[in-house]
Amino acid sequence: MQTKHTNSLALRQTAMGDPSVDLPLFPPRVGAFRRDADPSLPWPLELDFDYSALDKSLFGAPRSGPSLGLGAWAPLMPPLTPQTNLGEGETPFFEMARLADWAGTDRPVFVKDEGRNPTWSHKDRLNRCTVSAAQLVGAPGVIVASSGNHGASASAYAAAAGLPCIVLASSTAPLAMQRFVAAYGAAALAVPSDRRWDLMARLQAKTDFHPVSNLTPQAHTGHPFAIEGYKSIAYEIFRDLGGTAPGSVFVPTGYGELLYGVWKGFAELRALGLTDRVPQLYSCESTVYGPLHRALRDDQPVASVPSPNGSTRALSIATPVGGLRGRRAILESGGKALAMDDEAIEAARAKLARSGLWVEFSAAAGLAGLRQQAARARLPEGAAVCLATASGMKDVDGAGEGLPETDGSFEDATRVLRENYGLEI
Repeated sequence: MQTKHTNSLALRQTAMGDPSVDLPLFPPRVGAFRRDADPSLPWPLELDFDYSALDKSLFGAPRSGPSLGLGAWAPLMPPLTPQTNLGEGETPFFEMARLADWAGTDRPVFVKDEGRNPTWSHKDRLNRCTVSAAQLVGAPGVIVASSGNHGASASAYAAAAGLPCIVLASSTAPLAMQRFVAAYGAAALAVPSDRRWDLMARLQAKTDFHPVSNLTPQAHTGHPFAIEGYKSIAYEIFRDLGGTAPGSVFVPTGYGELLYGVWKGFAELRALGLTDRVPQLYSCESTVYGPLHRALRDDQPVASVPSPNGSTRALSIATPVGGLRGRRAILESGGKALAMDDEAIEAARAKLARSGLWVEFSAAAGLAGLRQQAARARLPEGAAVCLATASGMKDVDGAGEGLPETDGSFEDATRVLRENYGLEI
């Protein structure tokens, strides 16, 4: 058992669901960890905390004053450095009755808009934790392989920490996303997706830069501190619902880290006696890959999808391999793994936009999943929450054609409004 570090109650690293694994809190164990019980799988690590020392008033009223970012939840976070505080978290959470009607459910529907984070995605919660870890171990820099959101976020947090950052981005990412990644001064490269992990491992070994993304291509494990940042989403939802857990949460899902982090946060709240339930978790994947959906369908621990089933605009969740975390979140919460095509995601994205929220294409998968599940079965009692993971500004290359033009005269303007928008003036 390890001693506490600063104001964090984190004690040690342990294997997911296996408290017999007892590793020091530092350095973070990245790459493959294999349990004797199942040596064929790389096992994800996470943190164990001294929950008995927690002051439960932490989950009281909303914060006020200068933003602490995830530091507001410091006791249940990994050790965080002040330099990496960019004010992440505390994202808007609101009820949208028109979405409930559209989705076909009588449950109240809420949206948690993670696009309001500093780099416009949920990945900022992860990188506050991982880049803090890089600082605390004295790493000379950080390195990440990312299709977009993760790379942009890692670049920003590395810049805040004064650390150089190498980003191996997907060569298929929208140009807007590639520019976002490079804007913070990172050394960013566009790399074919099937070569990113091997290249990252070789560069990391040569530079000793701290890896803040996955290093195990056969099954996703990720950084052991990463999912702890995602727990804060559960804490905020619980607090904003007046100290209760929702009935269901719909999560756009790639590798499953966000899904698992949300589950773990609610599981902690239940273990602390603050709620009597964990909401049902629904992973919302693209049908083009959908490794978690496939793993659960085939009753396998993880699934790898060597060739995609077509193409998709949902690039942020188009992952060919899954991990053990997502499977556990679904099974432990009594939820389901859902998969949907681009048409369903586009319909959800359009509905969100006409409700005042413009989200990244992948980020609309949560609402698409809610509509799919509501058509199949009545949702659990309580609120239904959709996570919207990133801003629509992240994929403006795919936003459509330019605006219809007019010569500026009143007559021509009214013609264009009528022909393009059906407005009679």
